[in-house]
Amino acid sequence: MGQKVGIIMGSDSDLAIMQEAAESLKDFGISYEITVISAHRTPERAFEYARTAEERGLAVIIAGAGGAAHLAGIIAAMTPLPVIGVPILSKSLSGMDSLFSMVQMPKGVPVASVAINGAANAGILAAQILGVSDKSIRNSIKKYKEKMKQEVLEKAKKVEGM
Repeated sequence: MGQKVGIIMGSDSDLAIMQEAAESLKDFGISYEITVISAHRTPERAFEYARTAEERGLAVIIAGAGGAAHLAGIIAAMTPLPVIGVPILSKSLSGMDSLFSMVQMPKGVPVASVAINGAANAGILAAQILGVSDKSIRNSIKKYKEKMKQEVLEKAKKVEGM
């Protein structure tokens, strides 16, 4: 598959969460790149990443950050690609500050956002975005959803049999 997803995070302390996005993408056979970019400490790096993302073959960007979580918004402001924000749980405000900074974007600069620490869903959403134009990815998503359905039905039988 020629398209790939960029996974970026504000700090390496976010890696344990953001790795879940990578795992979701691996499950669907989607290639990705992963790195650390701070919107506040390395703004030039953020600008360069966003400006070159499309020419480097990225199709979707997943940006995770905690605290003053401006990374997703800065990237979304500078690229035509869809950006999915992953708010990271923080000690001071339990990740709500990160969530609000991602969902309260101004008109014209959307950031799709998932739950706090919801990087696995960010990977799945990226796959669904790519699946719009890639039938093999779409079929993989259909199989994934069917598998989840079967798992729930099996659990229901187990519980009902008690």
